[in-house]
Amino acid sequence: MVDAARARKLADRIQQIVAEMLERRIKDPRLGFVTVTDTRVTADLRDATVFYTVFGSDAERADSAAALESAKGIIRSEVGRQTGVRFAPTLTFKHDPLPDSARHLDDLINAARARDAEVARRAETASYAGEPDPYRKPDEEEEAEERADVAREEQA
Repeated sequence: MVDAARARKLADRIQQIVAEMLERRIKDPRLGFVTVTDTRVTADLRDATVFYTVFGSDAERADSAAALESAKGIIRSEVGRQTGVRFAPTLTFKHDPLPDSARHLDDLINAARARDAEVARRAETASYAGEPDPYRKPDEEEEAEERADVAREEQA
């Protein structure tokens, strides 16, 4: 079986080759601003999954996906030629949802910060609902009764 280090090295090399091909050799007008974010290769080195992101709208993302699918054969042959492996791995292009998820998390964090700031602003002018000291304190009458009870017990 193939070790994981070799598969990782091959994945890194495939990522470089695909990025270079998209930048210099693939001239499809449907191809938008594509960034190759990661590549994963199976342990038998037969299949490679290339993750990418596209800067732009959903329509541009769909056009770029179609362009990548049509250029898959050219890119695979170049990967096989430059890596020198016996079998060129089949390529699968997948849109990487990580930047979209990160953007969504940033939006959620900013909304939470805004709510925290609003709560802090309201807390500056807020007053207690009851007394400023919420702890119950014994009345003077109760204290006198307790002292009398203690005195009686001491006498007995």
